[in-house]
Amino acid sequence: MRSSQYNKPVCATCDAHFLNREDELYRKILLAGQKYKDYDRDVGLYFRTTEEMLEEFSYLGEEKAYEVVVTNPNKIASMIENVRPIPKGSYPPSMEGAEEELQNLCWTRAKEQYGDPLPELVSSRLERELGSIIKNGFAVLYLIAQRLVHFSEEQGYLVGSRGSVGSSFVATMAGISEVNPLPPHYFCPKCKHTEFFTDGSVGSGFDLPTKACPECGETMGADGQDIMFETFLGFQGEKSPDIDLNFSGEVQGKVHKYTEDLFGEGHVFRAGTISALADKTAYGYVAKYVEQLGFSLPRAEMNRLVQGCLGVKKTTGQHPGGIIVVPQDFDVYDFTPIQHPADDPNSDVITTHFAFSFLHDTILKLDELGHDIPTKYKWLERFTNSSVLDVAMNDKSVYQLLESTAPLGISPDQIDGCTIGTYGLPELGTNFVQQTLLDAKPHTFADLLKISGLTHGTNVWLGNAQDLIRNHVCDIRGVIGCRDDVMSDLIRIGVPKATAFKIMEAVRKGKGLTPEWEQTMLECGVERWYIDSCKKIKYLFPKAHAAAYVMSAIRLGWYKVHEPVAFYCTMFTVAPNGFDAQVVRKGKGAVEKTIHDILDKGKEATQKETSYVSVLQLVNEAMARNIRFLPVDLEKSHAFAFLPENGAIRMPFSSLPGLGENAAQNIITAREEEPFFSVEDLQIRAKLGKTVIEMLRANGVLDEMNETDQLTMMF
Repeated sequence: MRSSQYNKPVCATCDAHFLNREDELYRKILLAGQKYKDYDRDVGLYFRTTEEMLEEFSYLGEEKAYEVVVTNPNKIASMIENVRPIPKGSYPPSMEGAEEELQNLCWTRAKEQYGDPLPELVSSRLERELGSIIKNGFAVLYLIAQRLVHFSEEQGYLVGSRGSVGSSFVATMAGISEVNPLPPHYFCPKCKHTEFFTDGSVGSGFDLPTKACPECGETMGADGQDIMFETFLGFQGEKSPDIDLNFSGEVQGKVHKYTEDLFGEGHVFRAGTISALADKTAYGYVAKYVEQLGFSLPRAEMNRLVQGCLGVKKTTGQHPGGIIVVPQDFDVYDFTPIQHPADDPNSDVITTHFAFSFLHDTILKLDELGHDIPTKYKWLERFTNSSVLDVAMNDKSVYQLLESTAPLGISPDQIDGCTIGTYGLPELGTNFVQQTLLDAKPHTFADLLKISGLTHGTNVWLGNAQDLIRNHVCDIRGVIGCRDDVMSDLIRIGVPKATAFKIMEAVRKGKGLTPEWEQTMLECGVERWYIDSCKKIKYLFPKAHAAAYVMSAIRLGWYKVHEPVAFYCTMFTVAPNGFDAQVVRKGKGAVEKTIHDILDKGKEATQKETSYVSVLQLVNEAMARNIRFLPVDLEKSHAFAFLPENGAIRMPFSSLPGLGENAAQNIITAREEEPFFSVEDLQIRAKLGKTVIEMLRANGVLDEMNETDQLTMMF
């Protein structure tokens, strides 16, 4: 049918919102959850078949109905060529001279550390990696990451690496990653003498004992985590690298702005995300719908309805640190539409409309994530006038924390029965990980790498490695912890490198083993329990990421043992998690009681209460070590930082519940102008409400102050 007036073909559509007629129930549930008044109205917005469409348009007559339903849609479809919303190929930004600059950077630093000429092991690794990186066009990505890290370090904040980037020695020499993937080794900072351990007898360079250089007598450095480059860029160097970096939240915004300065306005965007309906929300929607209709359903039917609602798009948002870079000679619309998150026109953030999972391998995404470890490093350095990079990574007292509380000078009964000293250490302080430590009994950095992999993988510890250790089949050194372990173990036992790589890739993704691989492993002497362990695994953590985590844990552990006041001040300053000065002022008994009260609630405890437990456990531990918590003081307290003061900890204004960040900062700003003369003066100059004043009064902060500036005349 054609309009006589416009001479255009007419096509029929059915405004489908869901696939099947019975799926309308899920739409009603979603509408009810969003408080639409007409949620229960039948609208029939399901996807019609051709026969149903012909019936819907039968009022036009059989011939015309067929034309609008079948003929015209097919005709228009045949006129449209295949259209790709995203172009084929890779479109990284260009940086003139990137290849040469990256090579010069790496060779220069390598020679500074290992001497000139370089040891053959070092030069061959660097040559092989640089060859793969440059051949596959990844030099620009490395150089961008290097500049971002350098920018942060110029601001005084170290940067942590995530994922497999630490598998790359180029990333280490470029200053991108703190993880050194070479085999464990000694290196002399003075005469450049080196000693490498390539036979697998040493798991990590950090486990090597302190040693004087046999050539010049200088104390030697030790490093190397024995990680293969293939786990990052693939066996042929063909995998698109993801360089994920952790920046301090205190400079993350500046790093994002610096990225825009590097590439220009209009070429840098936040990566967009799509939020889908989650379990708890979906269950709430279903429960509300059933309640409004005035009947009840069996739990099984409720769960069925929840499943039908899961995954429905809820809103759009922004990636916490994902930055999309569009090449200079392209426009963002060549790759994706853009929008404000949640369609908020008042937002000053612009994101990609397509989630990055669709743009992967097409344009560059930089993961410039915020993390509290670099911030903790900064505060530790401020409090102690030291550098976290100077911490001895083989300090025996730090590793003793994994098996007892002795290095803290306390007994388990002083901290509610906890038998090890890992509270507050990244990735090692939770109940699950502490139990893993007790079962696996790690003693070295290499052992901790296994622990990190075991506790971040899926089907790696429970029902797998845990059983092997408990049944004395092997110890922590023999189990599979990280994905790199599989490739290294197999190559060391005689499996060809290419086959070992393929097996590792399959196992780490939970794809198991082919019969051919299994036969090859048996022929090379791989034990049956190892093969069975591979087949159980669903996901394996990268060793480089584990190394970055464990390095942080050891560094913080050193401060916990040797600089305890600075350690606890840092932990509470950077991640207070609801620190409550009112509870702490009441003493150790009140702290322990609050912990037990929350734990007794079990699953009924809120997420806020659960996170608060870890803070209270640290407080309790500090008190057991005879570290006092000084009350909030009008003249001595900081707005939010916990300050060391004569071997004790001075609590900040923000540690008082109900005293927000703005009020705390207002007090500091007014105090810096001149001292407070009265409560009235404080309230006026710091712009404090009555509730805040009463909070300060209740906690003794105003005890020594007059209420007003008015003088009382005595006769």
